[in-house]
Amino acid sequence: MDTHRFSGRLAIVTGAASGIGFAITERLAAQGATVIAVDRDADGLARLPEGIETVIADVTDPALPDTLSKALAGRPLAILVNNAGVGGGGRADETSAEDVRRYFEINVLPVFMLSKFAVGEMRRTGGGAIVNIASIYAIVGATGSAGYSTSKAAVDGMTRQMATDFGPENIRVNAVAPGLIETPLTAERIRTETWRKHVFIEQAPLRRVGMPGEVADAVAFLASDEAAFITGATLRVDGGWAVGRYPRPGDVA
Repeated sequence: MDTHRFSGRLAIVTGAASGIGFAITERLAAQGATVIAVDRDADGLARLPEGIETVIADVTDPALPDTLSKALAGRPLAILVNNAGVGGGGRADETSAEDVRRYFEINVLPVFMLSKFAVGEMRRTGGGAIVNIASIYAIVGATGSAGYSTSKAAVDGMTRQMATDFGPENIRVNAVAPGLIETPLTAERIRTETWRKHVFIEQAPLRRVGMPGEVADAVAFLASDEAAFITGATLRVDGGWAVGRYPRPGDVA
């Protein structure tokens, strides 16, 4: 691991107290970044490695950009990772307008609000990188997730739109689309729900579940200089699930 990859760079990561966000925060810090970790879960933030700055806040708070501006204290912002979000849901005929509104209030509007804030900071210092956490559900017509899939598709579209607008200012905007990742929120379901194992593991080319660190690796790449000519892209981290959701000939009796 290159412990100097992000030396001298400051990053903000939302939803940093657990799961994928925790892993991203650890990875960026381990590779030299100064990280401001944002989450409403104070106990989770307290478990992060020493030296990581924390902001206890809800991403839906309209005052969060002002709070983060104070946390930056004049330091240049190089990286923003919009990770915070909520999952779950049901089919469209089981989903209310209020449900959809909630998904957009949590999964979409904060990404817009914080990206807008980050652009204002980054353009003053010659550029930066924004990485949004979308979902493979934004790409594939997955069942039983009307509100969630729609909101993550909005994040995917917003990524390309902002990449187009702000590329001339050397601000790159990309996304990562995770598949099934084993986190504290999903581990029990992976272990007990047979259908989930069949659909997401047995039908994926790599035949396994992903780990938070593998998403963190993808985020770190997109935030790094190695991806300096990449913008408007959505990198799938799903074990091939989106392209291989079919039984192989030998799998069917």
